[in-house]
Amino acid sequence: MRFWLNLLGYQAAWFIAVGFAARGLAWPGMLACLGFAAISWWTSPLRRSDLKLIGAALACGLLLDGVLAATGWLRYAAPLPALPGPAWIATLWVAFAMTLQHSLQWVIARPAVAIAFGVIGGPLAYWGASRAFDAVVFIMPLQATLALALGWGIAMAAFVLIVHRRHASITHQPGVSA
Repeated sequence: MRFWLNLLGYQAAWFIAVGFAARGLAWPGMLACLGFAAISWWTSPLRRSDLKLIGAALACGLLLDGVLAATGWLRYAAPLPALPGPAWIATLWVAFAMTLQHSLQWVIARPAVAIAFGVIGGPLAYWGASRAFDAVVFIMPLQATLALALGWGIAMAAFVLIVHRRHASITHQPGVSA
């Protein structure tokens, strides 16, 4: 049941963020994403590593979307409030982080699958936000798609490392068997 609540909760937050951003409103999506992340974190048995994933995801999102916004390869609807990229995108990264050890743990457990998931799924999510909602406009489609694929692949590799380090530290504790 927790799997489905996490998966559906994230999808709801994504649709709210993208749908309202397309209408020029960042705050409903930010509230949805942060609310989803807060509830997921509060009910998580993995709070410490979830916080590490949130920090890593936020850093990845600020860097990747900041670069894409600064280069002009992507234009975001509801660009304000802006960090290096739009705040609604940054909160989507935070919400996504809360799926990694929950509804997406099966992906994270397989590093090659996780990286492929990022390389393919990252750009597809942006294209979906672009085509279905006009929340993102690809000004330089090839460059932006390649940057998204590379950025999301690296991000997923980083997330895998964080999760695997957590599991390694647990299994190497005295009195804990693997």
